[in-house]
Amino acid sequence: MSPEPSRPMPRGRLVLAVAATAALAALIVLGAILPAEFNRDPLGLGRLSGLSRLWAPADQTVDARRDGAARAREYDIPFRTDVIEIPLGDFLAGADRSELEYKVRMKKDATLIYAWEVTGTTEPRDFHYDQHGHTTPAPGQAMTVATYRQAFGLKQQGALTAPFDGIQGWQFSNSSERPVVVRLRLAGFYELIPSGQPGNEAGIVANEPAARARPSIPATPSPQLAR
Repeated sequence: MSPEPSRPMPRGRLVLAVAATAALAALIVLGAILPAEFNRDPLGLGRLSGLSRLWAPADQTVDARRDGAARAREYDIPFRTDVIEIPLGDFLAGADRSELEYKVRMKKDATLIYAWEVTGTTEPRDFHYDQHGHTTPAPGQAMTVATYRQAFGLKQQGALTAPFDGIQGWQFSNSSERPVVVRLRLAGFYELIPSGQPGNEAGIVANEPAARARPSIPATPSPQLAR
């Protein structure tokens, strides 16, 4: 007995089935695919269902050693912070009182964050600084020097990555008619230089008020900075 031939679906039911399928496909696209894949949620279903959380932009990888320098480093010495108050006499007091060099010891690629400001004068042209660093070679060997900034001004802030093993810091010069105090704040990976050694020939003592920070020279009236 031969099977009965299948009857074609009535035209009305066929149209209804196609319309239902198209509606379901549109619902899937608008309610699921667009929120999950393209971060678009026209029906709000992606937010309600949580599918919109599946969307994320493509990752962009950054070379952590671009230009040959590591963007993240670890150091052998501990992190530290210090406040150094440096009293400087007026220009009539002579160069040994009105200017000095203050540096810290740093290894190559170590990082120093700094901020300093001057009180005692309001005229930027009265105060000059030379930010630089150099190696401390043995006698007869060449010195490597790096100059970062030479300018007049009453404050500076920033960060420094040492280009070599050596000492890094500033030459401060006061040319005003009054004594001033430089308040220098440091943080990072460095070592303080003992009194009398290269970089701290003036014998500045860290973490002391300005009146006691330079014991090699008798204190002179100078502005005091609030701690």
